[in-house]
Amino acid sequence: MTRVVYTPGSEVDARVEKIQQLMAPAGLDGVIVTHHTNLFYFSGTSQSAHLFIPVTGQPVLMVKKSYERAQKESPLYRIVPLKSLKKMIPLLRDMGFDHLGRLGFELDIMPYNTVVYYRKVLEGHHILDASGIIRQLRLIKSPYEIELLKHSCLVLDQTFSKVPSMLRLGMREVELAAGFEAELRANGFGGSTRMRAFNQDLLFGNIVSGSSGNAPSYFDGPVGGHGLGPANHPHGAGWKKIETDEAVYIDYTCVVNGYTADAQRVFVMGTLPDDLMKAHDAALEIQEKVTRVIEPGMACHVPYDTALEMARAHGLEAHFMGQGPDASRFVAHGVGLELDESPILASGFDMTLDVGMTFALEPKFVFDHGAVGIENTFAVTERGVEKLNRFNEQIISV
Repeated sequence: MTRVVYTPGSEVDARVEKIQQLMAPAGLDGVIVTHHTNLFYFSGTSQSAHLFIPVTGQPVLMVKKSYERAQKESPLYRIVPLKSLKKMIPLLRDMGFDHLGRLGFELDIMPYNTVVYYRKVLEGHHILDASGIIRQLRLIKSPYEIELLKHSCLVLDQTFSKVPSMLRLGMREVELAAGFEAELRANGFGGSTRMRAFNQDLLFGNIVSGSSGNAPSYFDGPVGGHGLGPANHPHGAGWKKIETDEAVYIDYTCVVNGYTADAQRVFVMGTLPDDLMKAHDAALEIQEKVTRVIEPGMACHVPYDTALEMARAHGLEAHFMGQGPDASRFVAHGVGLELDESPILASGFDMTLDVGMTFALEPKFVFDHGAVGIENTFAVTERGVEKLNRFNEQIISV
Protein backbone atom coordinates (compact mmCIF):
# COMPACT_ATOMS: atom_id res chain seq x y z
CA MET A 1 0.00 0.00 0.00
CA THR A 2 1.22 3.51 -0.86
CA ARG A 3 0.73 6.24 1.72
CA VAL A 4 -0.64 9.66 0.82
CA VAL A 5 2.18 12.21 0.60
CA TYR A 6 1.66 15.91 1.26
CA THR A 7 4.25 18.29 -0.17
CA PRO A 8 6.45 19.68 2.65
CA GLY A 9 6.33 23.39 3.31
CA SER A 10 10.09 23.65 2.80
CA GLU A 11 9.72 22.24 -0.71
CA VAL A 12 6.93 24.66 -1.67
CA ASP A 13 8.79 27.60 -0.12
CA ALA A 14 11.89 26.82 -2.17
CA ARG A 15 9.87 26.69 -5.40
CA VAL A 16 8.14 30.00 -4.65
CA GLU A 17 11.45 31.65 -3.83
CA LYS A 18 13.02 30.41 -7.08
CA ILE A 19 10.21 31.65 -9.30
CA GLN A 20 10.25 35.01 -7.52
CA GLN A 21 13.91 35.33 -8.49
CA LEU A 22 12.91 34.84 -12.14
CA MET A 23 10.02 37.34 -12.12
CA ALA A 24 11.86 40.66 -12.03
CA PRO A 25 14.09 39.82 -15.03
CA ALA A 26 10.90 38.77 -16.86
CA GLY A 27 9.25 42.10 -16.05
CA LEU A 28 6.51 40.61 -13.88
CA ASP A 29 4.85 42.01 -10.77
CA GLY A 30 3.41 38.60 -10.02
CA VAL A 31 2.29 35.29 -11.46
CA ILE A 32 -1.23 33.85 -11.27
CA VAL A 33 -1.19 30.05 -11.51
CA THR A 34 -4.37 28.23 -12.56
CA HIS A 35 -3.36 24.99 -14.31
CA HIS A 36 -3.76 22.02 -11.96
CA THR A 37 -0.25 20.66 -12.53
CA ASN A 38 1.43 23.96 -11.74
CA LEU A 39 -0.99 24.58 -8.88
CA PHE A 40 0.13 21.33 -7.30
CA TYR A 41 3.79 22.17 -7.90
CA PHE A 42 3.61 25.59 -6.23
CA SER A 43 0.93 24.98 -3.58
CA GLY A 44 0.72 21.24 -2.88
CA THR A 45 -2.95 21.03 -3.88
CA SER A 46 -4.86 20.56 -7.14
CA GLN A 47 -8.14 22.02 -5.94
CA SER A 48 -9.89 24.59 -8.14
CA ALA A 49 -8.01 27.77 -7.29
CA HIS A 50 -5.92 30.73 -8.38
CA LEU A 51 -2.48 31.01 -6.82
CA PHE A 52 -1.00 34.50 -6.77
CA ILE A 53 2.77 34.57 -6.37
CA PRO A 54 4.06 38.14 -5.93
CA VAL A 55 7.54 39.20 -6.95
CA THR A 56 8.19 39.61 -3.22
CA GLY A 57 6.22 38.43 -0.22
CA GLN A 58 4.06 35.44 0.58
CA PRO A 59 1.83 33.84 -2.07
CA VAL A 60 -1.95 33.77 -1.75
CA LEU A 61 -4.00 30.68 -2.65
CA MET A 62 -7.52 31.80 -3.60
CA VAL A 63 -9.78 28.75 -3.66
CA LYS A 64 -13.06 28.24 -5.48
CA LYS A 65 -13.54 24.57 -4.52
CA SER A 66 -12.72 22.81 -2.25
CA TYR A 67 -11.50 25.33 0.32
CA GLU A 68 -11.56 22.67 3.06
CA ARG A 69 -9.32 20.28 1.11
CA ALA A 70 -6.97 23.03 0.02
CA GLN A 71 -6.39 23.97 3.65
CA LYS A 72 -5.56 20.35 4.46
CA GLU A 73 -3.34 19.69 1.45
CA SER A 74 -1.39 22.92 1.03
CA PRO A 75 1.37 24.10 3.39
CA LEU A 76 0.90 27.72 2.27
CA TYR A 77 0.08 30.25 4.99
CA ARG A 78 -2.32 32.47 3.06
CA ILE A 79 -5.30 30.40 1.85
CA VAL A 80 -8.58 32.22 1.29
CA PRO A 81 -11.92 31.45 -0.42
CA LEU A 82 -12.66 33.13 -3.76
CA LYS A 83 -16.09 32.68 -5.34
CA SER A 84 -15.81 35.32 -8.08
CA LEU A 85 -12.82 36.30 -10.23
CA LYS A 86 -14.10 39.86 -10.21
CA LYS A 87 -13.14 40.00 -6.54
CA MET A 88 -9.58 38.71 -7.05
CA ILE A 89 -7.80 42.03 -7.61
CA PRO A 90 -9.69 43.87 -4.82
CA LEU A 91 -8.85 40.98 -2.47
CA LEU A 92 -5.15 41.18 -3.34
CA ARG A 93 -5.13 44.95 -2.92
CA ASP A 94 -6.74 44.59 0.51
CA MET A 95 -3.86 42.26 1.40
CA GLY A 96 -1.33 44.97 0.53
CA PHE A 97 -0.42 44.09 -3.07
CA ASP A 98 -0.58 47.45 -4.84
CA HIS A 99 1.73 46.80 -7.80
CA LEU A 100 -0.24 44.42 -10.02
CA GLY A 101 0.25 46.02 -13.42
CA ARG A 102 2.07 43.13 -15.14
CA LEU A 103 0.76 39.67 -14.31
CA GLY A 104 2.07 36.41 -15.70
CA PHE A 105 -0.23 33.56 -16.75
CA GLU A 106 0.32 30.09 -18.23
CA LEU A 107 -0.41 31.15 -21.79
CA ASP A 108 1.18 28.03 -23.30
CA ILE A 109 -1.87 25.96 -22.36
CA MET A 110 -4.60 28.47 -21.50
CA PRO A 111 -7.52 28.39 -23.99
CA TYR A 112 -8.02 31.54 -26.04
CA ASN A 113 -11.50 32.23 -24.69
CA THR A 114 -10.16 32.00 -21.15
CA VAL A 115 -7.46 34.55 -21.96
CA VAL A 116 -10.13 36.86 -23.41
CA TYR A 117 -12.15 36.51 -20.20
CA TYR A 118 -9.15 37.30 -17.99
CA ARG A 119 -8.40 40.38 -20.08
CA LYS A 120 -11.95 41.54 -19.47
CA VAL A 121 -11.88 40.84 -15.73
CA LEU A 122 -8.37 42.28 -15.35
CA GLU A 123 -8.90 45.34 -17.53
CA GLY A 124 -6.09 47.81 -16.93
CA HIS A 125 -3.60 45.06 -16.12
CA HIS A 126 -1.10 43.62 -18.59
CA ILE A 127 -1.40 39.84 -19.08
CA LEU A 128 1.99 38.34 -19.96
CA ASP A 129 3.26 34.81 -20.52
CA ALA A 130 4.89 33.19 -17.48
CA SER A 131 4.94 29.66 -18.87
CA GLY A 132 8.61 29.89 -19.86
CA ILE A 133 9.91 30.62 -16.38
CA ILE A 134 7.60 27.98 -14.89
CA ARG A 135 8.94 25.33 -17.27
CA GLN A 136 12.48 26.49 -16.57
CA LEU A 137 11.95 26.00 -12.85
CA ARG A 138 10.20 22.63 -13.11
CA LEU A 139 12.94 21.30 -15.38
CA ILE A 140 15.30 20.70 -12.43
CA LYS A 141 13.97 18.22 -9.87
CA SER A 142 14.85 18.46 -6.21
CA PRO A 143 16.08 15.41 -4.26
CA TYR A 144 12.56 15.20 -2.79
CA GLU A 145 11.01 14.99 -6.26
CA ILE A 146 13.49 12.37 -7.43
CA GLU A 147 12.67 10.20 -4.42
CA LEU A 148 8.98 10.33 -5.35
CA LEU A 149 9.89 9.46 -8.93
CA LYS A 150 11.92 6.48 -7.70
CA HIS A 151 8.87 5.16 -5.88
CA SER A 152 6.77 5.41 -9.05
CA CYS A 153 9.51 3.45 -10.85
CA LEU A 154 9.44 0.80 -8.12
CA VAL A 155 5.68 0.30 -8.46
CA LEU A 156 6.05 0.01 -12.23
CA ASP A 157 8.89 -2.53 -11.87
CA GLN A 158 6.80 -4.59 -9.47
CA THR A 159 3.92 -4.58 -11.94
CA PHE A 160 6.16 -5.81 -14.76
CA SER A 161 7.10 -8.73 -12.50
CA LYS A 162 3.43 -9.80 -12.41
CA VAL A 163 3.08 -10.07 -16.20
CA PRO A 164 4.08 -13.78 -16.46
CA SER A 165 1.17 -14.67 -14.19
CA MET A 166 -1.23 -12.51 -16.24
CA LEU A 167 -0.24 -13.51 -19.78
CA ARG A 168 -2.32 -16.24 -21.44
CA LEU A 169 -2.38 -17.58 -24.98
CA GLY A 170 -5.34 -16.18 -26.89
CA MET A 171 -6.13 -13.35 -24.48
CA ARG A 172 -6.76 -9.99 -26.09
CA GLU A 173 -4.35 -7.11 -25.72
CA VAL A 174 -6.98 -5.10 -23.88
CA GLU A 175 -7.47 -7.93 -21.36
CA LEU A 176 -3.78 -7.91 -20.50
CA ALA A 177 -3.90 -4.12 -20.29
CA ALA A 178 -6.81 -4.32 -17.84
CA GLY A 179 -4.87 -6.67 -15.57
CA PHE A 180 -1.70 -4.58 -15.75
CA GLU A 181 -3.58 -1.37 -15.02
CA ALA A 182 -5.50 -2.91 -12.13
CA GLU A 183 -2.19 -3.89 -10.52
CA LEU A 184 -0.87 -0.34 -10.93
CA ARG A 185 -4.03 1.17 -9.46
CA ALA A 186 -3.97 -1.17 -6.47
CA ASN A 187 -0.48 0.08 -5.65
CA GLY A 188 -1.07 3.81 -5.77
CA PHE A 189 -1.32 4.91 -9.42
CA GLY A 190 -3.80 7.79 -9.44
CA GLY A 191 -5.36 6.73 -12.74
CA SER A 192 -4.22 9.42 -15.18
CA THR A 193 -0.99 10.51 -16.81
CA ARG A 194 -0.74 14.23 -17.38
CA MET A 195 0.55 15.66 -20.65
CA ARG A 196 0.98 19.30 -21.52
CA ALA A 197 0.86 19.07 -25.31
CA PHE A 198 -2.49 19.87 -26.91
CA ASN A 199 -4.53 16.77 -27.88
CA GLN A 200 -1.89 14.29 -26.66
CA ASP A 201 -4.25 12.30 -24.46
CA LEU A 202 -2.84 9.22 -22.76
CA LEU A 203 -4.53 6.60 -20.62
CA PHE A 204 -1.89 4.58 -18.78
CA GLY A 205 0.32 3.24 -21.52
CA ASN A 206 0.54 0.81 -24.38
CA ILE A 207 0.33 -2.96 -24.86
CA VAL A 208 0.67 -4.31 -28.39
CA SER A 209 1.48 -7.77 -29.70
CA GLY A 210 2.99 -8.93 -32.96
CA SER A 211 1.94 -6.88 -35.99
CA SER A 212 0.00 -4.45 -33.78
CA GLY A 213 3.39 -2.99 -32.88
CA ASN A 214 3.56 -1.53 -36.39
CA ALA A 215 0.10 0.05 -36.28
CA PRO A 216 0.56 3.84 -36.49
CA SER A 217 -1.38 6.27 -34.34
CA TYR A 218 -1.66 9.98 -33.57
CA PHE A 219 0.46 9.61 -30.42
CA ASP A 220 3.91 11.16 -30.65
CA GLY A 221 5.86 8.01 -29.86
CA PRO A 222 7.62 5.21 -31.76
CA VAL A 223 4.89 2.57 -31.25
CA GLY A 224 1.21 3.18 -31.87
CA GLY A 225 -1.24 0.30 -31.62
CA HIS A 226 -4.80 -0.03 -32.89
CA GLY A 227 -6.58 0.90 -29.68
CA LEU A 228 -10.27 0.08 -29.38
CA GLY A 229 -11.37 2.10 -32.40
CA PRO A 230 -11.33 5.67 -33.73
CA ALA A 231 -13.70 6.95 -31.04
CA ASN A 232 -12.21 5.11 -28.07
CA HIS A 233 -8.64 6.33 -27.66
CA PRO A 234 -7.14 5.13 -31.00
CA HIS A 235 -3.79 4.09 -29.55
CA GLY A 236 -2.37 1.17 -27.60
CA ALA A 237 -4.05 -2.09 -26.64
CA GLY A 238 -6.76 -3.33 -28.98
CA TRP A 239 -8.89 -6.38 -29.68
CA LYS A 240 -6.08 -8.48 -31.19
CA LYS A 241 -5.48 -11.88 -29.59
CA ILE A 242 -1.97 -12.55 -28.31
CA GLU A 243 -0.30 -15.49 -30.04
CA THR A 244 2.84 -17.57 -29.56
CA ASP A 245 6.24 -16.48 -30.84
CA GLU A 246 5.36 -12.79 -31.11
CA ALA A 247 6.59 -9.78 -29.18
CA VAL A 248 4.30 -8.61 -26.38
CA TYR A 249 5.42 -5.02 -26.04
CA ILE A 250 4.41 -3.31 -22.78
CA ASP A 251 5.16 0.41 -22.40
CA TYR A 252 3.54 2.03 -19.37
CA THR A 253 3.65 5.04 -17.14
CA CYS A 254 3.10 4.96 -13.40
CA VAL A 255 2.18 8.10 -11.47
CA VAL A 256 2.29 7.76 -7.70
CA ASN A 257 2.03 10.96 -5.65
CA GLY A 258 2.32 13.03 -8.80
CA TYR A 259 5.57 11.91 -10.44
CA THR A 260 5.63 9.99 -13.73
CA ALA A 261 7.75 6.88 -14.21
CA ASP A 262 7.95 5.59 -17.79
CA ALA A 263 9.35 2.18 -18.75
CA GLN A 264 8.89 -0.58 -21.33
CA ARG A 265 9.64 -4.31 -21.52
CA VAL A 266 9.10 -7.16 -24.00
CA PHE A 267 7.56 -10.56 -23.21
CA VAL A 268 6.94 -13.60 -25.41
CA MET A 269 5.12 -16.90 -25.16
CA GLY A 270 7.62 -19.02 -27.03
CA THR A 271 10.54 -17.63 -29.03
CA LEU A 272 10.93 -14.42 -31.02
CA PRO A 273 12.27 -14.33 -34.60
CA ASP A 274 16.00 -13.69 -34.88
CA ASP A 275 15.59 -10.20 -36.35
CA LEU A 276 13.60 -9.04 -33.33
CA MET A 277 16.05 -10.65 -30.91
CA LYS A 278 18.98 -8.90 -32.60
CA ALA A 279 17.15 -5.58 -32.66
CA HIS A 280 16.41 -5.85 -28.95
CA ASP A 281 20.08 -6.54 -28.23
CA ALA A 282 20.94 -3.45 -30.29
CA ALA A 283 18.52 -1.38 -28.20
CA LEU A 284 20.25 -2.52 -25.01
CA GLU A 285 23.63 -1.61 -26.50
CA ILE A 286 22.33 1.84 -27.43
CA GLN A 287 20.98 2.40 -23.94
CA GLU A 288 24.30 1.36 -22.40
CA LYS A 289 26.37 3.59 -24.69
CA VAL A 290 24.11 6.63 -24.46
CA THR A 291 23.89 6.53 -20.66
CA ARG A 292 27.64 6.08 -20.44
CA VAL A 293 28.40 9.22 -22.49
CA ILE A 294 25.80 11.54 -20.93
CA GLU A 295 27.20 14.13 -18.54
CA PRO A 296 26.06 17.51 -17.21
CA GLY A 297 26.67 20.25 -19.76
CA MET A 298 26.13 18.00 -22.79
CA ALA A 299 23.83 19.28 -25.54
CA CYS A 300 20.61 17.27 -25.87
CA HIS A 301 21.25 16.37 -29.50
CA VAL A 302 24.45 14.46 -28.70
CA PRO A 303 22.79 11.39 -27.08
CA TYR A 304 20.30 11.23 -29.97
CA ASP A 305 23.06 11.48 -32.56
CA THR A 306 24.91 8.69 -30.75
CA ALA A 307 21.82 6.46 -30.70
CA LEU A 308 21.05 7.06 -34.39
CA GLU A 309 24.65 6.35 -35.37
CA MET A 310 24.56 3.03 -33.49
CA ALA A 311 21.22 2.06 -35.07
CA ARG A 312 22.74 2.80 -38.46
CA ALA A 313 25.81 0.70 -37.64
CA HIS A 314 23.52 -2.24 -36.82
CA GLY A 315 21.72 -1.82 -40.15
CA LEU A 316 18.52 -0.89 -38.31
CA GLU A 317 18.09 2.80 -39.12
CA ALA A 318 14.92 2.12 -41.15
CA HIS A 319 13.32 0.59 -38.03
CA PHE A 320 14.67 2.98 -35.38
CA MET A 321 11.91 4.70 -33.38
CA GLY A 322 9.29 3.57 -35.88
CA GLN A 323 9.03 2.97 -39.62
CA GLY A 324 8.58 5.37 -42.51
CA PRO A 325 6.84 8.74 -42.09
CA ASP A 326 5.38 7.78 -38.70
CA ALA A 327 8.79 7.27 -37.06
CA SER A 328 9.59 9.49 -34.07
CA ARG A 329 12.59 11.80 -34.22
CA PHE A 330 13.75 11.62 -30.61
CA VAL A 331 15.21 9.01 -28.28
CA ALA A 332 14.25 10.42 -24.87
CA HIS A 333 11.79 12.85 -23.29
CA GLY A 334 11.62 14.56 -19.93
CA VAL A 335 9.37 13.22 -17.18
CA GLY A 336 8.08 14.70 -13.95
CA LEU A 337 4.61 15.87 -13.05
CA GLU A 338 3.89 15.51 -16.77
CA LEU A 339 4.99 12.91 -19.30
CA ASP A 340 6.13 15.33 -21.99
CA GLU A 341 8.52 17.62 -20.13
CA SER A 342 11.97 18.79 -21.15
CA PRO A 343 14.66 17.79 -21.83
CA ILE A 344 14.05 16.26 -25.25
CA LEU A 345 16.99 14.24 -26.58
CA ALA A 346 16.57 14.82 -30.30
CA SER A 347 18.36 16.16 -33.36
CA GLY A 348 18.91 19.90 -33.31
CA PHE A 349 18.16 20.39 -29.60
CA ASP A 350 20.93 22.50 -28.08
CA MET A 351 19.59 22.69 -24.51
CA THR A 352 22.27 21.37 -22.17
CA LEU A 353 21.67 18.62 -19.64
CA ASP A 354 22.01 19.54 -16.00
CA VAL A 355 21.97 17.83 -12.60
CA GLY A 356 18.40 17.18 -11.49
CA MET A 357 16.89 16.70 -14.93
CA THR A 358 14.90 13.48 -15.36
CA PHE A 359 14.02 11.72 -18.59
CA ALA A 360 12.84 8.45 -20.11
CA LEU A 361 15.31 6.98 -22.60
CA GLU A 362 13.63 4.69 -25.14
CA PRO A 363 15.68 3.24 -28.02
CA LYS A 364 13.16 1.07 -29.91
CA PHE A 365 12.80 -0.75 -33.21
CA VAL A 366 9.61 -1.37 -35.15
CA PHE A 367 9.07 -4.08 -37.78
CA ASP A 368 6.02 -5.22 -39.72
CA HIS A 369 5.72 -8.21 -37.37
CA GLY A 370 6.48 -6.57 -34.04
CA ALA A 371 8.17 -3.95 -31.88
CA VAL A 372 11.05 -4.38 -29.43
CA GLY A 373 13.37 -2.18 -27.41
CA ILE A 374 13.89 -0.82 -23.95
CA GLU A 375 12.77 2.18 -21.91
CA ASN A 376 13.79 3.30 -18.45
CA THR A 377 13.55 6.47 -16.39
CA PHE A 378 16.82 8.24 -15.53
CA ALA A 379 18.04 11.18 -13.45
CA VAL A 380 21.05 13.31 -14.37
CA THR A 381 23.62 13.38 -11.57
CA GLU A 382 27.00 15.02 -11.11
CA ARG A 383 28.60 11.75 -12.24
CA GLY A 384 26.38 11.13 -15.27
CA VAL A 385 22.99 9.44 -15.02
CA GLU A 386 21.22 7.17 -12.53
CA LYS A 387 18.80 4.51 -13.78
CA LEU A 388 15.65 4.56 -11.64
CA ASN A 389 14.06 1.35 -13.00
CA ARG A 390 15.49 -2.01 -11.98
CA PHE A 391 13.37 -4.70 -13.66
CA ASN A 392 14.91 -7.31 -16.00
CA GLU A 393 15.68 -5.77 -19.40
CA GLN A 394 16.01 -8.99 -21.41
CA ILE A 395 13.14 -10.41 -23.44
CA ILE A 396 11.16 -12.48 -20.96
CA SER A 397 9.85 -15.81 -22.19
CA VAL A 398 6.69 -17.00 -20.45
